[in-house]
Amino acid sequence: MTRIIAGHFQLQDQTEAARQAFLDAGYPAEQISSFYLNQPGQHATHELGGDRDKSPGAKDSPEGLAKGAATGGAIGAALGAATVPLTGPVGPVVGGLVGAHVGSLYSFSHMKERGEPEKGGENQVEPRKPGMMIAVALPDGDETRAVQLLRDLGANHIERAEGSIVNGDWTDFNPLSLPDLVH
Repeated sequence: MTRIIAGHFQLQDQTEAARQAFLDAGYPAEQISSFYLNQPGQHATHELGGDRDKSPGAKDSPEGLAKGAATGGAIGAALGAATVPLTGPVGPVVGGLVGAHVGSLYSFSHMKERGEPEKGGENQVEPRKPGMMIAVALPDGDETRAVQLLRDLGANHIERAEGSIVNGDWTDFNPLSLPDLVH
């Protein structure tokens, strides 16, 4: 594995210009990789489609739904029991079911917002944005020149990684990994 420096561009023309700039700077063509990065959730890395078997941030959802349904069910059953003279023995059952449904819907208002940390967690680095990427392997490990070249070309989200670029293909690139941004 070697050190890799990568940058994000919006347009394919920008990526082609960056490829030519790397070639002009003496980087070998087989150590330069350019590719389009799909939007999060569209990498088809999971056998059922998408990127993951569970959505990020959804781990607390079952607990919230259960609490909402239990609370709503108890309140609904109590209200239904109070209406037994009017509704008969069906009142508490219907009240409990309606209350559980309303309680589970109410729990949606307590779900985390996008970018909000998990319970007990902290916000992490933002995932990669979709668009064109160009990456160059640095056999000598000196990233200063490559980073400056990407900055001069207007690259966004310049990152470093360890990996392998073979014949122009970043073979071990993981689109789901969080980038190590160069500041």
